[in-house]
Amino acid sequence: MLLNQTHRKHFTYGWLAIFYLLAAYKWWQGMWLYQADPFMFVTRFDGITWQLLQTGLHRFVMQQSVARYVADGIFYLFPLVYGILFLRKPRIAAKLPWVWLLANWLYVQLYTSYPINSIEAHIAWLLFPVLFAMVSLPSYYFVLQGHRYFFLYFFVSAGIWKLVQGGAFFPGQMSAILLEQHKEWLVASNGHWHAEFIYWLIDLPLVSFLFYWSGILIELFFVVGFFTKRYDHVLIALFILFLVFDYFIMRIPYFEVAPFLLTLWYGRYRAPVNHLPTTEKVLPRQHPA
Repeated sequence: MLLNQTHRKHFTYGWLAIFYLLAAYKWWQGMWLYQADPFMFVTRFDGITWQLLQTGLHRFVMQQSVARYVADGIFYLFPLVYGILFLRKPRIAAKLPWVWLLANWLYVQLYTSYPINSIEAHIAWLLFPVLFAMVSLPSYYFVLQGHRYFFLYFFVSAGIWKLVQGGAFFPGQMSAILLEQHKEWLVASNGHWHAEFIYWLIDLPLVSFLFYWSGILIELFFVVGFFTKRYDHVLIALFILFLVFDYFIMRIPYFEVAPFLLTLWYGRYRAPVNHLPTTEKVLPRQHPA
């Protein structure tokens, strides 16, 4: 089946649904910027981030509570504005994503400059406005495929990194990671059933190592998507399973990469036919006299 405008609409509203479900979850967990109330910031080995920090914007937002409310308001209202315009004024909506991208980039840079979450988890909010900026359906299709391949690379490279770094060949790797990841939480939540489960995994390195290798195999299996789309439904199931266990065992909320699930679901459609614009008229064939 060819990708059509109906698929594009369903993709857009599916993306908006995921965005606002995650927004509600983050608000419930106290992870909006105004709720986090940052009191310190961190730097990354990233030239663009370093240049932004030179402006002092991160200090201003950290010191002014009103600035944090404004930043949250812009970040969480922009998708709603786009969705309404996409439904009623599609020509205007097509011009909005570039401004939306800039707003998201500033918010993500600021949000992750405080020790709240990693920038990798927010990559979806930086990439998808580019997809929504595509006017023609063929351009939309090819950018969608580019997002799909980026997502596959995102997962496969993580599995390869574990192999190259050698952690996949050290049986005590996962136990050491769990101890480092949860040390403060284990002390604060001593006696809780979840903490006891983590202690059990730490005390049984081979069992925790089995979980570690399960994650590696899931990540490496995504290489299949580079050669065929036949198993994309399997990749969707594995991705959801990975997110659930990553949160349950590692307590890492990587749910914000969930919009990439849509690239696997809609990426299975074939490239649309590039029709002539409706304003153009096709001249009738001239027959020789």
